[in-house]
Amino acid sequence: MSATRPYSPGDHGPGSGDEPAAESRQVRRLSLDDASGIVPLARDFTRDALHAWGWLPAATADRRAAAEDVLLVVSELVTNACLHAEGPDELALFYGDSPANKVLRIEVSDRGAGQPAPRTPHRAGRPGGHGMFIVQRLCLDWGVVRTPGVTGKTVWAEVGAPA
Repeated sequence: MSATRPYSPGDHGPGSGDEPAAESRQVRRLSLDDASGIVPLARDFTRDALHAWGWLPAATADRRAAAEDVLLVVSELVTNACLHAEGPDELALFYGDSPANKVLRIEVSDRGAGQPAPRTPHRAGRPGGHGMFIVQRLCLDWGVVRTPGVTGKTVWAEVGAPA
């Protein structure tokens, strides 16, 4: 798992020609700029998307666990932006529902200059500092995208769709 690779394996970024067809990719965006109750708002938005995309209601324990993982990752990324990056600007969810692209990508954009990373060594008994460790454990991959000359970054994470 990477904290520096801006795109997941096989994805060389926008305009690379490797992007899924538009009809197989669904996108939802939520502006978080100047919003209040940001973490519950982001979770509710994500829960609504999971319902629309058929992840919820979950028919099996595995499907329920996958949806709960997505909600936890959203909570962690948005909370990190609140605590360490002057607050999040936007939450974006991308779901490729084609058989070849069953991945949900979560992106949280913020104005911060910091570089998120799991704390090492990870100490499970200590309070705090578990956010990126949780993201790393639950996701297929994650990373950070920065645009040269623009303040801030986008932290992304990808979760596999339930079987």
